[in-house]
Amino acid sequence: MPANRSLLSNSSVLEQQRGKALPDALHRLQSKVGKLSWGERLDILDAWVQVLDGAYAHLPLKRALYGFDPIRAIEHLRQQVPALSDMQFHRELTSLINRLRDAHTQYSGPHTLAGAVASLPFLVESYGPPNKCRFVVSKVSDRRLTDDDHFVPGVTLDWWNGIPFDRAVDLHADQETGGRPDARLARALESLTFRSLEYSPPPDEHWVDIGYTDLKNKQREVRIAWRVVLPGCAPTAGHGGATRSRRGINLAGEAVRRAKKLLFSSTLWREEQRVKAAKPGKRSLTEEYKDFLSSRTVPTKNGKFGYLRIWSFDVDDDQRFIEAAIELLRELPDRGLIIDLRDNPGGFIWAAERMLQLFTPNPVTPTKFGLRSTPLTRAMAAARFNQTELGPWAESLENAPANGEPYSTHLPITSPEQCNDMGQHYGGPVVLVVDANTYSSGDLFAAGIADNRIGPIVCIGQATGAGGANVWASDDLSVAMKPAGMPLPLLSHGANFTMALRRAVRSGDADGVLIEDNGIAGQPYSMTKRDVFDGNRDLIEHCAQILASQPVTRLSVTRREREVVIRTDELEQIDLYLNGHPASPGIQVQQTGDLAVQLPSSDGELEVVGFAGNTMRQRRRLPAPE
Repeated sequence: MPANRSLLSNSSVLEQQRGKALPDALHRLQSKVGKLSWGERLDILDAWVQVLDGAYAHLPLKRALYGFDPIRAIEHLRQQVPALSDMQFHRELTSLINRLRDAHTQYSGPHTLAGAVASLPFLVESYGPPNKCRFVVSKVSDRRLTDDDHFVPGVTLDWWNGIPFDRAVDLHADQETGGRPDARLARALESLTFRSLEYSPPPDEHWVDIGYTDLKNKQREVRIAWRVVLPGCAPTAGHGGATRSRRGINLAGEAVRRAKKLLFSSTLWREEQRVKAAKPGKRSLTEEYKDFLSSRTVPTKNGKFGYLRIWSFDVDDDQRFIEAAIELLRELPDRGLIIDLRDNPGGFIWAAERMLQLFTPNPVTPTKFGLRSTPLTRAMAAARFNQTELGPWAESLENAPANGEPYSTHLPITSPEQCNDMGQHYGGPVVLVVDANTYSSGDLFAAGIADNRIGPIVCIGQATGAGGANVWASDDLSVAMKPAGMPLPLLSHGANFTMALRRAVRSGDADGVLIEDNGIAGQPYSMTKRDVFDGNRDLIEHCAQILASQPVTRLSVTRREREVVIRTDELEQIDLYLNGHPASPGIQVQQTGDLAVQLPSSDGELEVVGFAGNTMRQRRRLPAPE
């Protein structure tokens, strides 16, 4: 990727928030990046044709849905190469790939800034019904960058560069990657003020003119310049290794999420830098993953409930990530839990799918993935070097041409054993909150909640962002294609791309349903003004009402050698299993009370299962005493 860390030197949080003016950042980039020759541009186009035709998981779907053939479009662009500048070539190819409406499949040219985000120092949000929503400024980072004391949180946005604001959002949505109109609008609203410069060209304008109505209902105008910030990655973020080929993430969305944290949560940003500087032994597990997980108790009209925000799944160590979540869950009320997955761009697939088991006593069935059946994917799966990642799909790919199958068998990336190796850790009812920016591994988590019947889903918008695939970077594709005897052309000057290699289909009641361009739907909810400016107050009350209507049972277990003390609430029967074998099945219990049970042995893993009626409600696993 292009080297650009020198664009913004180490500085205070305030200096990091201010960043560099967009023209200055682009000028310094131009001075560092070499020009692409015609041959190098053609190599980039050849690489795209090879992977789109031979490996892109959604090619038949995108052709059918949008009437767009990216391979023919690239051939047309090939004829224009001699007449285009580098920046024009970059913009044309980026625009072409974006027409696939797939945030997994993105081009990053040499004229991009790795890890950089172009930003305006304010956040735009909307509330109200979709057909009559109101656009407001919800946060302002640094008023010195706006030079307008009236431009504060709460003002209503009327114009954007002379265009009515709602129309400006619609126009920008046409350039975005969402498969559904509401998904494109959600991403357009976000990218009006935040744009990842690694996966999209810089803004055409160096500043924007904004017409707004202030808090005293007076119409005003302000001109605000674009600036470039480098939010970087969290200390425990995914950096490569085994996670690279098991990711489902909108990388541009993750960069924007980090930029928002830098600009609008300076206290949390400083805390992150402090934790980052601390020695590993001095950091608690929950501190390590504070960029990805946060929790609190929320008081509502229906009582106190737990609230768990999962900001991202972009971690390297899924085990420690889940253990951090368990620590947070221990401190929350067991009456019910709100899991908030809004704006989660995805990450490590194992982290998302393995976390599901914490919230249910039932076995979790993971999402399944398949590859297109092509000569390239067959050769890749058959190559000895690729057996760990693609070997399980090799047999079905080999048989697919004879059977007329366009795809391989769909198999899980996260094994069922991994999805059920830790068991339930939260026994109360749960409700999941998502929106159209919940993407990729976030889609998989939402699908798991629905398909494993863990709890209801509340959705801001029609459904989740609909990113149904495992995404690979061009470097990883190149490594996998070489032993298959079909090498990827060399990409010069730091050009690279990401691509959806394995498509995802749902399990359970929705077995086989595509996630791409569909997403996971739930009970619709429209944000209110109190949600935007008062900590999601109405949304939390709405979720609390859903939780309060669900039955509640409780189970706590303490193990001492061969004795087990079990405390229950609203359960009728307890079954005990030692090393997977029945130890004391069918114990009838009072609906509330304590019970002491003697085990035949103190060795092995103990599993305690609680039933209300004929329904399994609780399950706990306890290791053998040390």
